[in-house]
Amino acid sequence: MFGAAGDGIGVTAAFRRLLERAGISVVVPEGIETLCCSTPWTSKGYAAGRDVMVRRVVDFVRGASRNGELVIVSDGASCTEGFAHIFDDAGLAYRTEDAVDFVAREVLPVLGDISPIVDTLVLHPTCSSTQMGLNPALHAVGDAVAHEVRVPDAWGCCGFAGDRGMLHPELTASATAAEAAEVRALDADGHASCNRTCELGMTRATGKEYRHVLELLEEATRSLPAPQSR
Repeated sequence: MFGAAGDGIGVTAAFRRLLERAGISVVVPEGIETLCCSTPWTSKGYAAGRDVMVRRVVDFVRGASRNGELVIVSDGASCTEGFAHIFDDAGLAYRTEDAVDFVAREVLPVLGDISPIVDTLVLHPTCSSTQMGLNPALHAVGDAVAHEVRVPDAWGCCGFAGDRGMLHPELTASATAAEAAEVRALDADGHASCNRTCELGMTRATGKEYRHVLELLEEATRSLPAPQSR
């Protein structure tokens, strides 16, 4: 639904390539295209629809994760938060983690020395990454691909809110006005975040192309040799 910026490969492909380079195996549940974190139903108050999706996700993930033996990783910060709520509400102590946090902890130490590909990188933390404490990991990945990482002082919610930014673009324009002005003044070489809809909102607001930070890391590590699988 939300394709990669420009000719990029997108965060899903980038994440899987990074895992391959770190020698980490990943399981993608069959029928993944029928699953959702349920946030669209939750945010609109569609309780019945959310209940249907919660049951579907729990059934799929219970088998794919060996009943919680494997960590469950999502590559969109707001979706990660949604999945965490699903498992909490279902009374399941499944480990749910965002791809940025997982990469910062499990992949970066394995990849070793990484040559930055960006001089100055502007990061846009998201509401979900802030609430879940992911911003240190976001910054760590940014530090690996850029000589200098900046988070605008005027950072705040982009107001995209799933589909609100598509239906009411004036909300995003208003919410991002101060941050967008600061970003344009910084005139950095790269711009990144950790959630595709937020990246779309910030791209519209600033005229700068925002990408998922893991896409940048994938580009920076293409020439590194792959270790043995683990």
